[in-house]
Amino acid sequence: MIELRPFASLGGENHGWLDAKHHFSFAGYHDAGRMNWGNIRVWNDDVIAPKSGFPPHPHRDMEIITYVRTGAITHKDSLGNTGRTEAGDVQVMSAGTGITHAEYNLEDVATTLFQIWILPTRGGEKPSWGARPFPKGERAGRFVTLASGLANDDEALPIRTDARVVGATLKAGETAEYPLGKERRAYLVPATGAVEIDGVRVNARDGAAISELDTLTVTAIEDSELVLVDAA
Repeated sequence: MIELRPFASLGGENHGWLDAKHHFSFAGYHDAGRMNWGNIRVWNDDVIAPKSGFPPHPHRDMEIITYVRTGAITHKDSLGNTGRTEAGDVQVMSAGTGITHAEYNLEDVATTLFQIWILPTRGGEKPSWGARPFPKGERAGRFVTLASGLANDDEALPIRTDARVVGATLKAGETAEYPLGKERRAYLVPATGAVEIDGVRVNARDGAAISELDTLTVTAIEDSELVLVDAA
């Protein structure tokens, strides 16, 4: 099953400094049919104006993955962590028992990103933060694991949940497969380009809620950059 969620159908609000679109119910946007997909709770598509951002605010009991599409985001938190995550790279914050953080676009251009929240499987643990680069060349023509709470994903950023975040870059005409399993769910969003899944076209920034597929086969209609979450 593939449920297409076109970008134009997403909720959201333009705050001037922040133009936010929500794949799931979030903040002032509520849709009873889009509360979550498995243990995925939030997938926000944010455009953050230059020299602006989110001032310090708290989180707890959530795995928060940020995938930067263009520009860069600068993170600072109550644990003393600081870092700048650039386009194509990923940062993970396990909010655990509680953490306060700020995220700013200190660049001279707008930053665009996906921020994904996944409900944790394990609770009561100390908060943590980490980031790492994932050069796009390593993802050429195939899915590569970016963050994971599943076994045997030791090279990925760790998350405390039954989920895996993967990325791929495909040239037009290329096909990539991902072994999902019928008991799992996936949510896929092209950061750029357009792809086809089981006869369904998914354009840039559209969402595809996927279930009941042993193997997910994605064919690029245009050169595409993809982010997918494999969820419980």
